[in-house]
Amino acid sequence: MRSLDTRRRATAIALVCASALPAGPGAASAQRAYHWPLAPRPPVVRGLDPPAERWLAGHRGVDLGAPAESAVVAARAGTVTFAGPVAGRSTVTVLHPDGISTTYEPVVPRVRRGEHIRTGQLVGVLQTGHEGCSATACLHWGARRGSGRSVRYLNPLSLLGLSTVRLKPPR
Repeated sequence: MRSLDTRRRATAIALVCASALPAGPGAASAQRAYHWPLAPRPPVVRGLDPPAERWLAGHRGVDLGAPAESAVVAARAGTVTFAGPVAGRSTVTVLHPDGISTTYEPVVPRVRRGEHIRTGQLVGVLQTGHEGCSATACLHWGARRGSGRSVRYLNPLSLLGLSTVRLKPPR
């Protein structure tokens, strides 16, 4: 009976993985609704390190290295839900049609709350002074779904199809 459960788990895992794959040639680019918020493609200086509990310390996004005063653009079309200072850093938050919110900081906002923006539209200009950044300047790019107690932090690189999926063997 144990081997049947193992086979069912393996089949379920395979189905989930297969459903995440593009349907055919060109499908990957058609399915990818998110884009890099900086150009050219920036180096990832620090990765996601989410807290074990939502109220604990952690790194809720990725830091992307770039020159100061780089143009920061919307990774996807959406509505600006916040543009202003948070804990002394200028931040822009955009809510996208799929319910995911992306945040960009530290940036001098070039958009206003309530503004509808398109993919690639300028949202702000990158500032220096991001604590813990080993590059000249870093854009902290975050992503989350939900709010309050139901918030779930996401790896923004997964929105680009770049995060690594690791399968654990069944117990």
